[in-house]
Amino acid sequence: MEEDALQRLGHHITALRQQKTWSLSFLADRAGIAKSSLSRLEQGKGNPTLDTLWRLALQLETPFSALIAATQTSVTDDDISVSLLKHHHGTLPVDVYLMTLAPDAVRHAHAHATGTRETLQVIDGNLWAGTDQAPVTLAIGEVHHFAADQPHLYKAGPAGATAVVTILYAKSDMA
Repeated sequence: MEEDALQRLGHHITALRQQKTWSLSFLADRAGIAKSSLSRLEQGKGNPTLDTLWRLALQLETPFSALIAATQTSVTDDDISVSLLKHHHGTLPVDVYLMTLAPDAVRHAHAHATGTRETLQVIDGNLWAGTDQAPVTLAIGEVHHFAADQPHLYKAGPAGATAVVTILYAKSDMA
């Protein structure tokens, strides 16, 4: 992530934390990250992983898209890049992302808020994805819907993969 995007992200996380009147230590403990890592992130330093950002969003009770919207950029973690395409948090909260995975890249995702659903549509390559207990293999043009309120994964084939990811949040959890 570029330096100015990290600065915007850091200020946004600080503002969200302060709105809840939480200390740095309290949020770090809740999110399961080191206090020093959160401090660096709030200062606009470091290079946060997707997992770290997802955990912060969950603990701050804000959609991932609302957390990263301040960056106005893609979030990249090792061999996976996620770009926010659209977010709508009205009556029916929905986020749409473009996810690109390098060849054989794997991402294990934590469960989202209760009732969250996810839809994947592969637009390039092959992807093995879904809940940890029931992943499916998807080729170009194929679509998979699954409950994202349980641990799930994404694994690219040997040529990599690109997918449109739509997350539909439970109304009561993210509105």
